[in-house]
Amino acid sequence: MLLRDLVKEGTDLISSIYPEREAREMVYACMESHLGTSRHTHIIEPYYEVSEEEVCLIRSDFSRMASGEPMQYVLRKAYFYGRDFNVTPDVLIPRPETEILCRTVIERMSGDTGCRILDMCTGSGCIAWTLALELTGSEVTAVDISEGALKVAAGQDFSDEMSATGASAPSFLKRDVLDVSVDMPGQYDVIVSNPPYVMESEKALMRKNVLDHEPHLALFVSDDDPLVFYRAVAEWALQLLNPGGFGIVEINEALAPETEEIFRSLRFNDVRTIADLNGKDRFVSFTKS
Repeated sequence: MLLRDLVKEGTDLISSIYPEREAREMVYACMESHLGTSRHTHIIEPYYEVSEEEVCLIRSDFSRMASGEPMQYVLRKAYFYGRDFNVTPDVLIPRPETEILCRTVIERMSGDTGCRILDMCTGSGCIAWTLALELTGSEVTAVDISEGALKVAAGQDFSDEMSATGASAPSFLKRDVLDVSVDMPGQYDVIVSNPPYVMESEKALMRKNVLDHEPHLALFVSDDDPLVFYRAVAEWALQLLNPGGFGIVEINEALAPETEEIFRSLRFNDVRTIADLNGKDRFVSFTKS
């Protein structure tokens, strides 16, 4: 089968539930994953042939995406901060806005060799790995309650980059962030977290493919106590953050003032909200005196 015909077939099928442009990008990503082709191959090489075996595999992926399964789970990878991360339904798909959290830490800690970083609710490990690889010489510890998520996070393979740069892999530990009585190793210069923050009442606003496929454990909190994770992170920061240490958390845009107040009430300094690229309140940062 010609690649150009397969591109059209996939775009027509997936555009039944996605805008056509988005559907086409998903098709290109699928082709690149299976065949190593680019988005222009079907134009530059109009008679590029795809084997029947590959056609069957690709059509299977098209069907899964057309049913609403996220492309990242189908292809088992997601792009974040210039790298491909393995993802499964055990972990949230990394979002582009979370790159701002990483960039904020990297810019602040650049040149500070040997800094110790704690990532709470690590999920896929995209934050922990990004900080470990970008801040060469740092020591990163990441925790999560989900064994499935920890398996995915620890299984990310950046061995070639680590060999080239001398960066060290993060350590991944099973911990319940909400249990502030458990042991957490050492003291830290930076604490980061992208915890569950979507209220149950906000489910109606979410896309069906997110609700049906991404792990609710990593997404949702009760409307009765939507800031429970931020209180826990703040308590951990009181115990574990070194004097002068820095923290940043991703937040629910509707609860920025309330999240700020948690950290102010515990006498953290420089508490402020940071917007994402769409101008939405997305992060709260703080320092410890």
